[in-house]
Amino acid sequence: MNKDSDRIETMVSEKRIKLHVFEPSQRKIWTVVGKGEEHWIDPDASYCSCPGFYFGKLNGKTTCYHLKSAELAQKENKIEKIIFSDDEFSDFLLGLISDL
Repeated sequence: MNKDSDRIETMVSEKRIKLHVFEPSQRKIWTVVGKGEEHWIDPDASYCSCPGFYFGKLNGKTTCYHLKSAELAQKENKIEKIIFSDDEFSDFLLGLISDL
């Protein structure tokens, strides 16, 4: 296994891919917990807020190991789903953005 494969397996097995669902609207925000930091991901749009994704795009890569982890976690149903109230949505977004 290569370094990315090991990272992906670890992230999935430790359920570090999070799906935050806000109710009753059913808005969803995905995050992944990396090495001491949390990144916002959008699996449908193939986007990750990590520096590796950004610099990888500059070098012709299409994804990062966070997105690959999310894809595997979805296939294996190893996602941590966290339910919030719609009232918490703006505070959650502000916190997420301030960490970027």
